[in-house]
Amino acid sequence: MRVLLTWLVGAFLGVVLTKAAVAQDRALKTCTLRPLGHGKDDTDQVEAAIARCGHFGTTVFGPGQYNITRKMTWDLVSSRVDMHGYLNFKPDPEYWLNANNTYRVIFIQDQASWFVITGHDFIVDAHASGGINGNGQTWWSFYGNRSRSDGDGRPVSLTLSNVTRGVIKDFRIEAQPFWCNAIADSKEVVYDGMYCNATNQDPLYAGQNVVPNTDGINTYRSDQVSLLRFDITCGDDCLAIKGNSTNIVAKDITCRGGNGIAFGSLGQYVDLPDIVDNVVMEDIKMIRLDPQVQPNMVSGVYLKTWTGTVHGSPPTGGGGGGGFVSNVVAKRVSLDRVTVPIHLYQTNGGHSGDEPSKLQFSNLTFNDWTGTSLRNTIVDIECSAAVPCPNIRFHDVDIAPPNGTAPSYKCINVASEFGLPGTFASCFAVKSMCSSEYWIACNATGTS
Repeated sequence: MRVLLTWLVGAFLGVVLTKAAVAQDRALKTCTLRPLGHGKDDTDQVEAAIARCGHFGTTVFGPGQYNITRKMTWDLVSSRVDMHGYLNFKPDPEYWLNANNTYRVIFIQDQASWFVITGHDFIVDAHASGGINGNGQTWWSFYGNRSRSDGDGRPVSLTLSNVTRGVIKDFRIEAQPFWCNAIADSKEVVYDGMYCNATNQDPLYAGQNVVPNTDGINTYRSDQVSLLRFDITCGDDCLAIKGNSTNIVAKDITCRGGNGIAFGSLGQYVDLPDIVDNVVMEDIKMIRLDPQVQPNMVSGVYLKTWTGTVHGSPPTGGGGGGGFVSNVVAKRVSLDRVTVPIHLYQTNGGHSGDEPSKLQFSNLTFNDWTGTSLRNTIVDIECSAAVPCPNIRFHDVDIAPPNGTAPSYKCINVASEFGLPGTFASCFAVKSMCSSEYWIACNATGTS
């Protein structure tokens, strides 16, 4: 995995940066923009600059706010964009919730996007001084007394779709209304420096998670993606590795509040197998915020699938999908008072009596975990009875439970486990006498 990490990061950055540099050397076009000013619509001038210089050229955004009033796509080919200012998407939920005013390029859960980048061999560098203003507070307060659901039209702030060899560098997204980032149907992409901040400022909702679904990034149907130097403040998944994400590297990730790093949900689409393979995550920090700002800091890493029974249809229902998750490493993880540090369950969206999931987890490694948990259950691995989990490994997991309690470890339908701590044997296997279910149960004293 170390070799894979080094190769992926080095190769992706080397190929993309070299190609982009060649394109810059031969580029003759440079487009420079300045904001038109308060209350003025910048959408036309932004689109015109990208149309002129987005292929074999350079586009430079000067400092300030660029007011964007409609959906926008950048098609970038062998080009560079330097952003020293922010794309300011107008704070009008009712406009954006009209399906005609957003794109539907992310298949899973029919998610909406107001800004899509596509193309190949490009760099978008925001120099830690530019990016997107999503005006999320308007959205969070708008939905304060309204229900939310997947596919309801809330827009992803930045979507990469059908990208090959692209770099997003030192990019800031302030107040994302929904997912901060999504990447779909793409390959050889590097995010090198991403800041997302969904922090409620409305005192009416102090102490509540009024910023749900503000994920840092969702990956889908993408291969060879590097997520480097992320700093995510959110009320949901810091990173979400969704179906058919392969050869993913995440390094130097800070998650402030929310649910932690997710694998899933998976298995939602009965006819579309989800495959997640070769994922390396290292140098991860989970930081619990002031509960008046964000009450949640749920997990370090959690993995979830739908059951094997179909309930309704996506985007809000589903289940019954197969596939597998394999060759995942999560190492050097620091936790600050999370609720369940390591969690795997295969009952998302399910009901009592459902068929077990057909999607199997295997070859998962958790290495060098430190910090604190609010509960004494440090590991909760509950695999499907239909496809028990083989080769689940733990090395140097040293997470402190609440004072005065002993750590416990729960493993169900785990075919083989290695390394959980305990006074005696770490875990012991029990073959059920009344079913074919194979399960393992353990706690700190080695008793079931």
